[in-house]
Amino acid sequence: MISYVARRLLLMIPTLFGIMLVSFIIVQFVPGGPVERMIAELQGHGSEATARFGGGSGGDSGAGAGAMAQGATGQTSKYRGAQGLDPEFIKELEALYGFDKPAYERFFIMVKNYLRFDLGESYYRDIGVLELVIEKMPVSISLGLWSMLIIYLVSIPLGIKKAVRDGSAFDVWTSAAVFIGYAIPSFMFAILLIVLFAGGRYFDLFPLKGLVSDNWRELNFVQLALDYMWHMTLPIAAMVISGFAGLTMLTKNSFLDEIGKQYVLTARAKGLGERQVLYGHVFRNAMLIVIAGFPAAFVHIFFTGSLLIEVIFSLDGLGLLGFESIINRDYPVVLGTLYFYALINLVMTLVRDLVYVLVDPRIDFEARGA
Repeated sequence: MISYVARRLLLMIPTLFGIMLVSFIIVQFVPGGPVERMIAELQGHGSEATARFGGGSGGDSGAGAGAMAQGATGQTSKYRGAQGLDPEFIKELEALYGFDKPAYERFFIMVKNYLRFDLGESYYRDIGVLELVIEKMPVSISLGLWSMLIIYLVSIPLGIKKAVRDGSAFDVWTSAAVFIGYAIPSFMFAILLIVLFAGGRYFDLFPLKGLVSDNWRELNFVQLALDYMWHMTLPIAAMVISGFAGLTMLTKNSFLDEIGKQYVLTARAKGLGERQVLYGHVFRNAMLIVIAGFPAAFVHIFFTGSLLIEVIFSLDGLGLLGFESIINRDYPVVLGTLYFYALINLVMTLVRDLVYVLVDPRIDFEARGA
């Protein structure tokens, strides 16, 4: 198993390289990059551009920016809206954002930095990407950890009970609830919860934004924990309601498939109790398919599934960060967070395979030369 883990860790290197190469190439063809954005601001009102390039303050900075913008050179610029701007000013902009080097050179510089986990700095936030990710992570961890914990604690026992009582009234009614939860997106539940419980129309029981209250520094540990739970109740409820449906049906169908197999009939014929058959024999095999989907569910809930929830409840997490970075063409944040997500996904895939072996010792990846 040690050699298998070592091989998988080594395979992560070319996989990450391929992911970053494809992402970097796509970014090069996306219109409206940071240089174009700064040019547009200069041509429009010049406030941010003069602050960076004009020097001084007040009228002096405006005069500096105006001098840069004077004199149409007659040259055709590769940037839209750059006609009439001094080519030297354009070169300064390219140097500021790292576009003064060829694309291949920028890519290999990025790869070298990423190997040291230096994800660069945001174009617009004046902060390192790694620090930015760490700053936003508590919100995403809060949403993802509690949502996943509740979803798994509810879905797996419910799916097992539905499989054991397949076709009963309990199975029918719970299936109806499951399908309703599956059909309605989490953000719709979030809006409904706001209307009902956050002062939207009926009750004003829960806060509408933030992870903690403004006076959280003044609270003791117990008060802070209660305040945290008070803020997270509605967002987590919105994610759980729509998230448990798929896992419940997956668990039920997996158990139904295993219950009808010959080894279950043999175990029952030997006089084993139903609980011993279910959890001693069926559970191990039936849970393999559930475990197989864990890495994708982990990444989805922690990093992407909470995007709209973060927006609705004003929670500044990783999902909102990635979305805003794409809109603003903040390429270091886009590529840095993508690298972070890809690394987490690869690690979780390895963890899944190791859990496979714990659940079913008959699985031996190393013997198969995987």
